[in-house]
Amino acid sequence: MTDKWNATHLPDLTGRAAIVTGANSGIGFVTAEALARAGAHVVFAVRDLTRGGAAAAKVSGSTEVRRLDLADLDSVREFAAGWDRPLDLLINNAGVMMLPEQRTKQGFEMQFGTNHLGHFALTNLLLPYVTDRVVTVSSGAHRFGDKAIHFEDVNLRGRYTPTRAYAQSKLANLLFTLELQRRLTESASPVRALAAHPGWAATNLQSHHANPLMRGVMGIGNRLFAQSDRAGALPTLYAASQDLPGASYVGPDGLGEMRGAPALVGRSRAAGDAQAARRLWTLSEELTGVEWSLKPVGRS
Repeated sequence: MTDKWNATHLPDLTGRAAIVTGANSGIGFVTAEALARAGAHVVFAVRDLTRGGAAAAKVSGSTEVRRLDLADLDSVREFAAGWDRPLDLLINNAGVMMLPEQRTKQGFEMQFGTNHLGHFALTNLLLPYVTDRVVTVSSGAHRFGDKAIHFEDVNLRGRYTPTRAYAQSKLANLLFTLELQRRLTESASPVRALAAHPGWAATNLQSHHANPLMRGVMGIGNRLFAQSDRAGALPTLYAASQDLPGASYVGPDGLGEMRGAPALVGRSRAAGDAQAARRLWTLSEELTGVEWSLKPVGRS
């Protein structure tokens, strides 16, 4: 199995800059650690500066910690306003999973607001500085639920379930990547948009399920079936470093894409719907107030 791709196969990233959202734990931490070890300067974009600082202190390499709360668009704007230099890699990793029904600061359903809208706004605000690629972490769960974006009410008022909301947010990640790549290609930009998913990786995400019974089931599954967070980070690292076509989707190559080495994988028909991707983009601009631009805001 030594021929399987792993983090030791990362190229030399000396002189490159990367932002990893949610880098204080789980797959985000492993991703940030691997990029720093390969020579990149890695920004830990985290809600809690204390936890983020403790995580960064464990990493051998060049790091810094900046506050970012994806559930608050004001925080997203503040983070982006503080960035003024080239950015090689933007890793949209942070996320919440199958929570009890909650709202972001601006009133959006928490999973859609955090997993999709927060990263949508962040990416568009930082895009003028991105030189290489944007990698957004989705999930095989994009195939669950209703397999559609509820354009009539993305906040799922009156019909919220943790699984439905999570599946919608992860489908949104893939549609966002699809439309982002279309726009980049149309603009003749060299930047690429890619997506990845970790398979079933044992992280703390599963511990927040709204249903106590499901938390227990997932905890058992983590111990018996899941791969490690280090293995779960490999698709993200592969997407961030290998010469892949724009809009590629990377996941584990094993049975059901639950575990294994990183490889190009398929997506649901809904996740490849270009019309839905454009519609979602337009709606996301309206909801966030952040529009597509390849120029820094406020600059000619």
